[in-house]
Amino acid sequence: MKTIYIDGVFYPESEAKVSVFDHGLLYGDGIFEGMRFYNGRVFRLEDHIDRLFDSAKAIALTIPLTKAELTEATLESCRKNNLRDGYIRLVVTRGVGDLGLNPKNCKKATVIIIASAITLYPEELYRNGLTVVTCATRRMAPGALTPAVKSLNYLNNIMAKIEAGDAGEGLMLNEQGYVAECTGDNVFIFKKGELFTPPTSAGALCGITRNVVIGIAREFGTVVHEIDLTRYDLYTADEFFLTGSAAEVIPVVSLDARPIGDGIPGMLTAKFIKRFRELTQASGTPIY
Repeated sequence: MKTIYIDGVFYPESEAKVSVFDHGLLYGDGIFEGMRFYNGRVFRLEDHIDRLFDSAKAIALTIPLTKAELTEATLESCRKNNLRDGYIRLVVTRGVGDLGLNPKNCKKATVIIIASAITLYPEELYRNGLTVVTCATRRMAPGALTPAVKSLNYLNNIMAKIEAGDAGEGLMLNEQGYVAECTGDNVFIFKKGELFTPPTSAGALCGITRNVVIGIAREFGTVVHEIDLTRYDLYTADEFFLTGSAAEVIPVVSLDARPIGDGIPGMLTAKFIKRFRELTQASGTPIY
């Protein structure tokens, strides 16, 4: 049975509960981070904690722990569950309030940490590649809610996920028709040996794994372009892959029934996947 951290106390999974008046539940008022740990090390933990605090500041939410305290609580959550490989969901809600919308009626934020095993995609999809379809649901405009804030309100993405149906993933465009991201992952393509990804201003989250991949590209001497992309750019790409903390790096072989390149995962993508996996196994914040 899992052990869950809630506001400084570890509870058995069956006893881990939050109030029905918590504004994270009532209004999606809160933020979160999803991170992976491998071989007893949390990958890019400091980056995730920094982004969480940035998200909190952006929505005027006070996290009732310091970065050091939250880091230790995250590591202890892994220890309590005797895990060396898995996934961490770190959630901070506005906390308990009333049925009104006003966040000032929530006296203290709620902090929840869940450490568990995860399998987002079956291993064969990393070998054979994903099928992606474009969704009619557009990515929320940055003027409404900046994608830099990793908020609990994921209904926009969920509606696109419903549209994607049995396809491997759903591609989301912004209101201008440019590529934003997939329902839960950042988008990358290779064209003539150069790497392209949408800018965060297009509606893409500034993903931690996205940043790692850009770092790998620089390590390999690969030119990286952060520019507006259309579906045409993706249809005519030589290679296409997605990145995310849960998904890691996963190839895409088809978009809207059009094969990407030769219709099989590309050699450059495979090279990036290999390097990413090397980094996850050899770096990170030690748990034990």
